[in-house]
This record gives sequence, structure tokens and C-alpha cells, in this order.
Amino acid sequence: MPVRQLPETIVNRIAAGEVIERPASAVKELVENAIDAGATRVEVVLSGGGRELIRVSDNGAGMSAEDLALCVERHATSKLDSEDLLNISTLGFRGEALPSIGAAARLAIVTRARGSENALEIRVEGGEKSEIRPAALAEGTRVEVRDLFYATPARLKFLKSEQAETAAAIDVIKRLALAKPDVAFTIAAGERVIQYPLRGSDEAGRAARLADVIGGDARANTVAIDDEREGVRVHGLAGLPTFSKANSLSQYFFVNGRPVRDKLLFGAVRGGYADLLHGGRHPVAALFIELDPHEVDVNVHPAKAEVRFRDPSLVRGLVVRALQQALGGGARRSATTGADRLVSFARPQTPSNYSSSWRGASAPYRGGLAEAAQTAFETMAQPSADARADLAPVLQADLERPLGAARAQLHETYIVSQTVDGLVIVDQHAAHERIVYEKLKRALDDSGIARQLLLVPAVVELDASDAAALLARADELAKLGLVLEPFGQGAVLVRETPALLGDTDTQILVRDLAEHLAEWDEALPLERNLLAVASRMSCHGSIRAGRRLKPEEMNALLREMERTENAGQCNHGRPTYVELKLFDIEKLFGRR
Repeated sequence: MPVRQLPETIVNRIAAGEVIERPASAVKELVENAIDAGATRVEVVLSGGGRELIRVSDNGAGMSAEDLALCVERHATSKLDSEDLLNISTLGFRGEALPSIGAAARLAIVTRARGSENALEIRVEGGEKSEIRPAALAEGTRVEVRDLFYATPARLKFLKSEQAETAAAIDVIKRLALAKPDVAFTIAAGERVIQYPLRGSDEAGRAARLADVIGGDARANTVAIDDEREGVRVHGLAGLPTFSKANSLSQYFFVNGRPVRDKLLFGAVRGGYADLLHGGRHPVAALFIELDPHEVDVNVHPAKAEVRFRDPSLVRGLVVRALQQALGGGARRSATTGADRLVSFARPQTPSNYSSSWRGASAPYRGGLAEAAQTAFETMAQPSADARADLAPVLQADLERPLGAARAQLHETYIVSQTVDGLVIVDQHAAHERIVYEKLKRALDDSGIARQLLLVPAVVELDASDAAALLARADELAKLGLVLEPFGQGAVLVRETPALLGDTDTQILVRDLAEHLAEWDEALPLERNLLAVASRMSCHGSIRAGRRLKPEEMNALLREMERTENAGQCNHGRPTYVELKLFDIEKLFGRR
């Protein structure tokens, strides 16, 4: 078959297949154009998931007649002022979006340049361009795309349902809205209307826009991050580990203002939350990375969804460090959502409903306050005259601490603490587990984990394969303070254990580790695997649920939590405490 030059219409349709993959792709290109035109207000209308109609209106700079004629030609752009393809400061420059859309759909562009008395219109249908003619428009530009892919019907077969295509288009706009909090967005899809009001371009504005996109809980459950190294800056918002989602759709990344979904950045976020989240949970994050445009290539993906960094290890390390530093300080907090759900579910009821709702309340109460603790607190409540002067300032000082003063122990598992403006309920095992784990990490980083020699070495019987797996890792486990030796077929001898674990059950600890080592990921660095084992060890060295604590022990645990990084959640990502403000308690009892 001889070589021949393809007609321009076919070339444009091929380009359309590369650039306009689905309606959301067209929405992305059109909204980016509006933002690059300096718009502060963008309105998007969708019908049929974008297949029937996409209309994007903005109040940007508009175009002259010459620019309007050129904008629908291939390889024409106003966003690139030199031959340096890396020096890009806009959201796009391709010069292929509009002609590609026009080759696959019915495209109409109406625009009015600032200062111009008249608006102009051009139409492109299946690649055929009309003459420019006068039109009516108050300001900016309005682009209408009808019957998307009517000229390339094969593409229609691969589109998803109307609901799925609409959701994809809305997700694109959400990401652009986060990138530009100083632009107001309105999305109308059928009977559904979503509005993102104008916000500031500072961190407070970004936090407000994140709350608009994700929900009101986001503002109260995120911490600000800001770090810079070697000309690369990362800033934005990171969700508390206890404020996590079932998928990664609430992770938003922006490189020089451009929304991207980059594998390196997703991996960096996983690294930053490595030992803070329970398996299967994903953090909330909106991270903005700023660097020299020459240090990043934004053209490695047809839809500009991915980027390539000149120094990926620098960017990844910076993101991981920034997250760990911010979470280490801010994540002493626990997410507010647990308390909010409690308040929303426990609505006050009318007196006539109380008997049926609290039918079991007259049954004898089992468990409850630890006797020793309760006696001590009763003594505290009515101190002698001599002790009253010394006791009051100590109690007041504890009340003013973040986690307050311990008042009781419930079911020998939960510590109830009073603060100045509310109360805190602490899961004693989860809280102490995090404390022990952080101590193990610090010891591992510093001088090594101190060991305690067992007076009588413990012999642990195991399956032969489990024993072999443990002994194969004996050197690594020794770094964590656990010294093992072979002891016949299917058994190990334990001579030393980590001192931080105290009087732990060696048999249970070793058997648990033997099961856990089967999941050891050889692809991970040794340090990460050691931390995973340390996490398991800390569980065994922690205060167990069901153990009675003295008042001083409870208060000591609260103070230790306040000094410990990431104390808002245990090693498995569960919250260690829930806080109820006095306002919330009053709502529960109908006082608010």
C-alpha cells in the first residue's frame, strides 16, 4: 500500500481521540482556557453527561476577531511565547483542544474582548469552520459543545453511563476549583447545581475551598503544611489520620497550579502516613508543589494528567517530610467527626419516648468505675481543709491541659477526663500503644533499643516453617531488642526482649511476630519493615483493655499522650480519644 498524506479532517479526528477521551476531557480543556483568560467566574452546564451539551461561560478577557479565527486551528496558542516548551506558566498551551473538539462535535464559540463594543461568533461542525459573524454577549467567552463524538461515533461506544460521565466532569471541575480558590465556579448538571463561591488565594482561602469540595468537616480536621528544599516548595492541607476515606479520591495534587494525578505523589502521601493509617484507608490531602518549570515536564501525558520531575527523589522526600512534620504536631488532635456523629445520632427525645428508648436503664450496672480510682476521686472532691489549698491549683493546672484531668475509668478500658470546656474519653490501650511505638522508633533511630535479659530463657514452640522464618530474620529482630536462638526442630529460644515492653507475654509476642513476618514485604526498605515489626511489638507492650488504673496512672498516660507525636491515633489508624465540648454535651441533653 503506498504512503499518502491524510486529509486534515482525519488528522483532526485522530487528534480528537488523543486529546478528548471523554466529555470530562473537553470540560477540562474549556475550563482551563477560561481560567487562563483571567476569569473570576466560570459557569459550566452539562446535559446527558456532556454528550448532549457542554457549555462553559466565563468573564475573562475574551478574544479579538483574529484570535477567534486562529483558536480553532491546530497548533495555534496564546499560552506559549517562545520555543521553550518547558517554560509554561499557564494550565495549558496545546492549541489542539478546540480544533479537536470541533472535529468530533458541533462547536460554537461566542466571545467579546474587553473594551470591544461587539461580540463575535464562530462555529465548527465535524471539522468544517464557519465565517465569523456578529453575536450577542455581555462579556468574556461562551463555548458550547453539542453532540460530542457525533462525527466519530465509534468513541460513543466506550463512554460510560450518563451518571458516571457527569461525575467525571464534576471531579475535573472540583480539582480546578481547588487549584483556583480565587475563582467562583457554578456547575449545573440536570437538576443538580453545585456552587463554589469566591475564596481567597491564601491558605485560609484554600482551606475554605477544600471544605466546599469535600465537606464542612475538612476545615476542622486538617493541618497546614509548608516546607521547602532546594528550590522546591510544598504547601497545602493534610487531613488528620483519623479523618480518612475509603478511597483516594479526596487526594488532590497541583504542580505549579496544574491539577495532576501522579503516581509518585500518591506514593509520597502513602509514605507520609505510613504508620498512621489503618490498612485500606486513604488520607485527605490537597498539596501544592511549586518549582522551576524547567525542573518538571508537564507534557508526558496527552491529557496532562501526569508529570515527570527532573529530581523525583527530592520531591518525594520533601512531601514525606512535610507530611510527617505537620502530622507529628497537628495529629495529636483526633478527628472531630466521631463526636459530631455522636451528637447527631443522639438527638434529645420527648419525655413520652424516654421509657421505650431507655428500657434497659434500670438493669444493674456492670463494670464501670474502677473502685480504687473512684475512691480516690471522691477523696479529691472533698479534701480536708489542710489539703484543699495544695490540691486546687494542681487540679486546675490539669484541667487546662489539652487532655484535661482524669476523672474516672469506664469498663476498665476507657479513661474519662475533664477539660476546661468539655470532656475527653481515651482508649487506654490504643493510646499507650502509640506511645510505646513512638518510643521504639526513637530508640531505633538513636542508640538502639535497650534489651532486658530474661532470668529464665523462654522456649516457644512453633510450626517448623514459622520458626525458620523467625530465625532467618534474627539479626533484624535483634536490632529491635528481641534476641532469638534455634532450639531444636520447630522451636526458638528467647533470651532477651525489648526493655520498653516491660513484663510482656513472650510466648504470645513471638507467635504473633511469626505470623506477621509472613507478610514481610521484601520490596520495602529494611527500616520500613523494622517499623512494621515494632508496631506489632508495641501492641504487646501496651496497657491492655480490662486493666484497672490508679488516678495517677491515668493522669500520667494523659500527660505522655500530650508529649507524643501522632498521639491522636493508634498504630492501626483508630482514634485514641474522642473529645466532646460542653456545647456538644448540652446539645445531647436538649440545652442547646
